[in-house]
Amino acid sequence: MSIKELAEKVSSQFLTRLNKDRPFIIGIDGLSGAGKTTLVKELARELDNQKYNHTTFHLDDHIVEKNKRYLTGQEEWYEYYYLQWDIEYLRINLFEQLHEDSEILSLSFYDKYTDHSSIKQIRLLTNSIVLIEGIFLQRAEWRSYFDFILYLDCPRELRYKRVLNRDSYIGDYQARLNKYKKRYWLGENHYLDKIDPIIKADIVIKG
Repeated sequence: MSIKELAEKVSSQFLTRLNKDRPFIIGIDGLSGAGKTTLVKELARELDNQKYNHTTFHLDDHIVEKNKRYLTGQEEWYEYYYLQWDIEYLRINLFEQLHEDSEILSLSFYDKYTDHSSIKQIRLLTNSIVLIEGIFLQRAEWRSYFDFILYLDCPRELRYKRVLNRDSYIGDYQARLNKYKKRYWLGENHYLDKIDPIIKADIVIKG
């Protein structure tokens, strides 16, 4: 499916939505290295071309400080899946607020350089599309808030190659491999086993 075809699908869903009293909420789900960020940028650009109002949220902008997700006594995969984000905070302050058609949304944003979070205000329009990009979007606490979910399904070998070559902030290649083995990939396997996101998505895009 091309980006133009995907944008047309999104447009159709938006124009035929039942609830026009709040933004239309679309999730772009997928595992690490699947290409979610690239896809959402291209989709947003196409929506611009079609003159739709839209706002994008990247889930990684809303993770918690390191002391809440590292060295907690839990296994690393558990910290990643359950503690990387404040699940209940986002449910109340992002997803519920989107459903309540709040014109101004106050949300915590994380700064990875200072390891601190600060509140920023986002202005939203009722007649608009909200794109939320990130991993684990279809967890039970959040799934019902989405109007439409895209899942980007990318071969594991390609995803692994991308992240291991990309994430130099972790350290050298061996450090990256160790962290992904102990933390990220086990958390992703838990998501696949627990949620089965491919089956539950509205559209699966091969990436």
